[in-house]
Amino acid sequence: MEVIFMGTGTSQGVPMIACDCAVCTSEDPRNQRTRASVHVVMDGLHVQVDAAPEFRLQCVRENIRTMDFFILTHGHADHTAGMDDLRRFCDQKGGEAITVYSTEEGMARVLAVFPYAIAERPISKGYAAFKLIPMPAVLELPQGTIQSTLLPHGGLNTLGLIFTERSSGRKFVYYTDNKRLTHEAIAMARSADAVVLDGLRPQPHPTHMSIPEAIAAAGEIGAPQTWLTHLTHYTDHGPAETGLPDGIKFAYDGLRLKL
Repeated sequence: MEVIFMGTGTSQGVPMIACDCAVCTSEDPRNQRTRASVHVVMDGLHVQVDAAPEFRLQCVRENIRTMDFFILTHGHADHTAGMDDLRRFCDQKGGEAITVYSTEEGMARVLAVFPYAIAERPISKGYAAFKLIPMPAVLELPQGTIQSTLLPHGGLNTLGLIFTERSSGRKFVYYTDNKRLTHEAIAMARSADAVVLDGLRPQPHPTHMSIPEAIAAAGEIGAPQTWLTHLTHYTDHGPAETGLPDGIKFAYDGLRLKL
């Protein structure tokens, strides 16, 4: 299994507009954060999770050339704004719609923002088309399974995802954009080879886990490696990472995990 971190930043991105702080002006490339999403390759199956506003640029940068389907964790703009650029993958599928799995809230947001794309085929060559399907608790595939669990994120729930590759048995957990982990989510994440957690900033936040809260959740899960994502300009990658416990690191744009 391979996991490609397309972006690891918050909704404002880093550097932020009109900000001259030490992180926003840093020369460390790990502090250059586009909005958060991942691309998971599981026994040759390509799954894209979320599409940031920079999605096209992320795909070009990471040389993403194929996609079998798309999972939207929730309907916030920093996770949906790049979905129109899925049109290229519709072209590659011979003009078929891209299957989009999400929550009821996520599907409603896609329908509201991209009404022209809800069709079995694009309205014309070069356009996007989405086939909306509710994300099941367990998605069984020849290449493995993708489990889902709901995570509280302010006034809505976001999808937490657990990928298990059939050939290797490797397990990868992606829990972004949530205030806390449910007991179910913690239990489902145990025995994972790698876990990604929302670790927005050092200070508390009403709808995201702070870095201390993410560290505590990582301790409950006990994975050999945990990566924190959805980072703001309050985190200077190099200096801040030295204070993290063993086995926990900050993710960065372009990071690739081979599990």
